[in-house]
Amino acid sequence: MLFDMKLVILLNILFLHEFVAINYSSGPVSGNSEGCFCKLQGEVDDCKCKVETLDSINNQKIYPRLQSLLSKDYFRYFKVNLKKTCPFWSDDSRCALKDCHVDMCNQDEIPPGLKGSEPTEKKYSKEAQDEDESCEEQKELGALNTTISDSTKEALRNWTKHDDTQETFCELDDDNSSECDYVDLLLNPERYTGYKGPSAHRIWRSIYEENCFKPQEDESTPYSPQQSLAGLCLEQRTFYRMISGLHTSINLHLSSNYLFQDKLGFGNIKWAPNTEEFLRRFDPVNEEQGPQRLKNLYFAYLVELRALIKAAPYILEEEFYTGNEEEDKDVKSGIRDLLTVIQQAPDQFDESKLFQGDPKEAKKLKEEFRAHFMNVSRIMDCVGCDKCKLWGKLQVQGMGTALKILFSGDQIGPHSTINASQKKKFQLRRTEIVSLFNSFGRLSSSVHSIEKFRHLLS
Repeated sequence: MLFDMKLVILLNILFLHEFVAINYSSGPVSGNSEGCFCKLQGEVDDCKCKVETLDSINNQKIYPRLQSLLSKDYFRYFKVNLKKTCPFWSDDSRCALKDCHVDMCNQDEIPPGLKGSEPTEKKYSKEAQDEDESCEEQKELGALNTTISDSTKEALRNWTKHDDTQETFCELDDDNSSECDYVDLLLNPERYTGYKGPSAHRIWRSIYEENCFKPQEDESTPYSPQQSLAGLCLEQRTFYRMISGLHTSINLHLSSNYLFQDKLGFGNIKWAPNTEEFLRRFDPVNEEQGPQRLKNLYFAYLVELRALIKAAPYILEEEFYTGNEEEDKDVKSGIRDLLTVIQQAPDQFDESKLFQGDPKEAKKLKEEFRAHFMNVSRIMDCVGCDKCKLWGKLQVQGMGTALKILFSGDQIGPHSTINASQKKKFQLRRTEIVSLFNSFGRLSSSVHSIEKFRHLLS
């Protein structure tokens, strides 16, 4: 009898726990939810495309196609150096989070298609085949798991396309470095990790205060994202809106995939959208510039969309080789389908309007723009959480690749393209292609999540 009573009590607690978890997953709504979306209508700033148009084409056509593509081996494995030291200040937070490190995987965990990078049957040594290293998958919040073992590095180097002559807008990791490892992005999704406080704030403060442009009359004053952009030229506004859009996208990912801890002592966790967190970051009652930041997301989206359209002829000539013939064929078909869809997007971002006027002044401004963005890419090596650093480096590199595309080639502007015949003048490394598609995938996912929060808050 006593046992039965205890069982009933336990079942009631479990029911209560699940009830709380389900109801708390969306967070109690506070503030003016409509205020968050008040600017998400009409034309995107400094562009002609409308927010409503982007919502429709992204959520109905682009987002589902990207999700399918990014699950393929070619795009899910990203080579990155997470061991670089911060070039600007001494490390103040590395390993502050439990298990925030990378483990090497054993040979069995490597997808068969990645064990050779050319169709010419490149084989591994018997020693490599027999290698049996242990790899414990890390599932803690800030931890990264499953990279590729040393035995694959030589073969995977064949994916790299070197381009030493092109101007880049971000610092790329050296693919040949022994400190570079492949990370499986699907096993390390971008979501809440607990990385916050002074260290995280220092990253964004450095980006905004030291790298975003300020009106000349305000050069001596600290930068504030709330400041008016009226005193900035088009190029400087573009830089700010791209950075702000990236920042917004990251915040949306954290709000959309938020960790809810078990407060009743059962040790369960739940990942779900957090409306409270969304309102805290974007409700004008809490953040005056919140609605404008959401709109800046669409600007960043348009920039990377335009880069993919411009590079479409070049991208379509890529092999997207992994060794899995059937999947490689699916990837090429999926790429062609995606590019066909995005080329239908109206009123694209027009890069030809930037860096015009006096040639000397335009060249100087472009170099300042490039140097500032290069610094932002270096700041990513100062992020204290490896998982946050991974996604920060990937998305900044993707945005930098977009800029490289937009300002390369024989022509710039809405009707210009880069094709395979220009490879002597322009090349993309595999890591740039992977980062561009994944970065655009993150922006696309953020635009999609806005619609999700609209429904949750309605």
